[in-house]
Amino acid sequence: MDAESSARSSIDLDAVDRTILSELSRNGRISNTDLAAIAGIAESTCLKRVRALQAAGVIVGFHAEVSPAAMGLHLEALITIRLHAHARGDLRRFQSYLESLKATQRVYFLAGDRDFLVHVAVADAAALRELVSDTLSLRPEVASTSTSLIFAQASGPRSL
Repeated sequence: MDAESSARSSIDLDAVDRTILSELSRNGRISNTDLAAIAGIAESTCLKRVRALQAAGVIVGFHAEVSPAAMGLHLEALITIRLHAHARGDLRRFQSYLESLKATQRVYFLAGDRDFLVHVAVADAAALRELVSDTLSLRPEVASTSTSLIFAQASGPRSL
């Protein structure tokens, strides 16, 4: 278990922490004043709790989620990758390679018959074909790939 996972598993979250986390997962830009009001605690207490959750590795970051289409990336896909058995000895290196690809949005390391799931965003079908056929499939580590196009993405409320 890495240090981050260990930190997350060692903290006991109470109802106030869960409220804070739930609200932050819905709106990472919420003001501390509004967050404190929703959690029913003083602003100074709220700020201390958020900082403690960050220090414990429960809150791992804040970011802006940018629409790939706004960046000219109109086609999104999920690519599952199975590696050859002999290539599984250096999974972290292959994961780093996947993360370095310009099209990569997210990389997931999986259990089961596939090793990785990669969420990619590209300009068009030709760019996706090039990524899968001429980039990923030619890697010596890769035994097979399977690609699924994303037609729409639904995101509902997150609950903890």
